[in-house]
This record gives sequence, structure tokens and C-alpha cells, in this order.
Amino acid sequence: MQIDDVLEIAGVFFSALSGGLAAVRKKFDVFGVLVLAWAAGLGGGILRDVLIGATPPVGIADPSLVVTAIVAGFVIFLLHPGLARMRTVVVVLDAGALAFFVLQGTTKGLDHGVGLLASVVVGVLTGIGGGVLRDMLTGEVPLVFADRQLYAIPAIVGAGLTAVLWQAGALTVATQAAVVVAVLGFRLVSVWRGWVVPAAAPGWTGRWGSGGSGRM
Repeated sequence: MQIDDVLEIAGVFFSALSGGLAAVRKKFDVFGVLVLAWAAGLGGGILRDVLIGATPPVGIADPSLVVTAIVAGFVIFLLHPGLARMRTVVVVLDAGALAFFVLQGTTKGLDHGVGLLASVVVGVLTGIGGGVLRDMLTGEVPLVFADRQLYAIPAIVGAGLTAVLWQAGALTVATQAAVVVAVLGFRLVSVWRGWVVPAAAPGWTGRWGSGGSGRM
């Protein structure tokens, strides 16, 4: 098993746990928990593969990844009372999934020759895609847009760093591990310190200019 395979399995498992927990909080039945675990765990990878033309996407074609997501869903369904109270553990797992997926998504884009910029975009979307799909399926505004926490920014940093290392011929197992640690650390420190991204200033009236009709 190659390092990319390990990274993808780890990312799927951690993301699927967050999807399962979201389903439990919404009081979904066991089928709903498993579906949401699959969506959160594999949604980013499916989006990545569609964008780079790697079809069929591994999220529906790789039995090991599908089984990984389903197992995570069952783990949450059976153990959620204890896990739901372990907020710190959940935050760490979610940050770990982000780090693994950003690295794996970026390297897969680079391996498919889509270019540096496209690979960075694909890496970021791989990292945040599962969470966006999870929130949409539970009827929530995606957290990456709504809660102002630094989530996409660590993903952008990690994807960009991966692309730079690849371009320099320095993307080794050791530097990949360093990228994972950097993204994970950035995300956790931002949560610990309460760093947030700026929001739009209050007071907008809904009109485009003082004499406009309010329409574009």
C-alpha cells in the first residue's frame, strides 16, 4: 500500500466520523448515518476526481474507501454518546481529515498533470468538499462559509506548499508528513486562539448605491 492510499483512507475515515456525528445530531436513523458518513468521507474525493477527469471516482469505485466510510458510520452509530461529548477529539479528527485530504488531493492533481494552480484548487476542494456536502444534506449553511473559522485558509496553505515542494522536486514522504503537520497545526492553533476570518461590515441596506433600485 502506497503513502497516497494510506492518506486517502485516513482522510475518509476521519471525515466520515464527522458526517456520522452530524447525522446523529439530526436524529437520523442508521441508514441516514451511513449515507452521511459516506457523503462526508468521500464527497471531496468524488469532486476531485470529476474535476481532474479520473473517472469513475474512487468514492464509488474503490471498495476499500467505501467500506472505510461505512465502518466509520457504524462506529459513530454505536459509540456516539461518548464521542459526541469528546469535542476536542472531534476537532482534532476533523483537522486531521482536512490535512490528509488537502495533501492527497493536491498530489493526485499534480500526478494527473492538471497544472500547479488547478492542483491547488483541487486540493482545497478535496479538503472542504466532504464537509460542504455534509452540511448541505443536513440542511445547514456549510460551516466553511458561515462560522468564520480558519478552515479553507489552512487548506489553501497546505495545497500551495505541496505544489511548491512538488515543483522543486522535494515532495518526499518526510515533506508530505511535514505538510500534514503544518495544516493540522494551523487549524488547531486557529481554533485554540479563536482566529477568525473577517466578515462583511454591518449596516448594508440592501441597495446598490444610494439611488439604486436594489437590483443588479
